[in-house]
Amino acid sequence: MGKVFAQSGRLYTYEDYLQWSEDERWEIIDGVAFAMTPAPMSNHQRVSGELFVSFNQYLKNKPCEVFAAPFDVRLPRAAENDQKATTVVQPDLTVICDKSKIDRRGCLGSPDLIVEISSPSTFHKDIKTKFKRYEEARVKEYWIVHAEGKTIVVYRLLDTGSYAQPEIFGVEDELSVGIFPDLVISLKDLFSVVDDDLI
Repeated sequence: MGKVFAQSGRLYTYEDYLQWSEDERWEIIDGVAFAMTPAPMSNHQRVSGELFVSFNQYLKNKPCEVFAAPFDVRLPRAAENDQKATTVVQPDLTVICDKSKIDRRGCLGSPDLIVEISSPSTFHKDIKTKFKRYEEARVKEYWIVHAEGKTIVVYRLLDTGSYAQPEIFGVEDELSVGIFPDLVISLKDLFSVVDDDLI
């Protein structure tokens, strides 16, 4: 799950985060700080790059934008202002359709779609901790990508504010993006960049 940075009874905020060294990457989820080390593996980066290109090409001349990590997404709760936000994350890919949420430091508020490319060291955080926080923040679509397993788990937000049962897509599938139904991603093409010798 990565190194956890904590002091007894201490909740960290975005204000604390801004004081930390730029040489290290951290996320804060519900006041708990998680180190984002070591750097992602090569297959992770290949799949991230392919997905970024797919979204970026589709979104040309459209109101939404896609951003690749490192890119800060602050998710303050109703009682928190930006500086006191107890959640700031760096998803692998972030799609934002409301331009008013984009500022000099990243995104303030819920993106429309978040992609996390999971690894054994981040899986628990992605499937439990981040899942709950993204659902609470009403992120419309949340993907957990298993690059080496060549699968994508997709959660789509229901009108009730909860995620529907996950949809699981494999290498032979085509994935229609929920927030952009006319964007269809071939997982065979996507995962063709994975080097099986490096698994």
